[in-house]
Amino acid sequence: MKIPAILAGSAVLLVAAACGTHSDPVSSDDNTTRPAPGTSSATPGERRGLPATPLTRVDPTAFVTGVDNPFLPLEPGTVWTFRSSSPDEETRIVTTVTDRSRVVQGVRCVVVHDVESTLDGEVLEDTWDWYAQDVDGNVWYFGEDTTAYEDGTSSKEGSWETGVDGAQAGIVMPADPQPGDEYAQEFYAGEAEDRGQVLRVDGRHPQVPATYGALVVTRDTTPLEPKLVERKYYARGVGVVHEETVRGGRESVRLVSVRPNSST
Repeated sequence: MKIPAILAGSAVLLVAAACGTHSDPVSSDDNTTRPAPGTSSATPGERRGLPATPLTRVDPTAFVTGVDNPFLPLEPGTVWTFRSSSPDEETRIVTTVTDRSRVVQGVRCVVVHDVESTLDGEVLEDTWDWYAQDVDGNVWYFGEDTTAYEDGTSSKEGSWETGVDGAQAGIVMPADPQPGDEYAQEFYAGEAEDRGQVLRVDGRHPQVPATYGALVVTRDTTPLEPKLVERKYYARGVGVVHEETVRGGRESVRLVSVRPNSST
């Protein structure tokens, strides 16, 4: 699972491929940003330099060491614990920013470890995610190595790496998220094709403490499951604090605790 998963100047850094329920009062699940008649068809994100299509080539010199985006900070040693609830089961998800790095397409990525397990401790999914931040502060997703366990068997389905078998990096958090921003989060044909859209930057949620302040709210979709729509809430200085399926399911994921790096 991606965490919970970037503007100006990014077009110089990466070369895009062929040219071209729920009580938070945000826009309808089916609403997307559409241009008014006679205006440019580019989304607000594209006009600000945010690539809306997957990327085919990465410039390693355009990336920095570490990830300190205020809405997706990845400080090594930080641990988030989440509780996932659905009509069928409840699970526990522990997300840890490791002190390891992995070089993908010449970019040194932060390695994040996600473990989803039953409340009894049986591991259901074990995933290593790779993130990097560009010089503008946008956070990019470079792939994942995931293993799912069920009935004594394991599966690597959903694993992908930028530059391998046509897979391409995507954006998971803009440096300066603004309503209407749309972006490809990942692309591995037929396996991982998630997209994100910023709905608002002043969001609230009844299950998220008000002390977290205004939340960035995103709408996440994928053409691989067109009936599925998810909404994610990000707090400044914390990252993801809540997720929920608003169409095509009844799952929610809430932040139970976050433990910062004890050395900072």
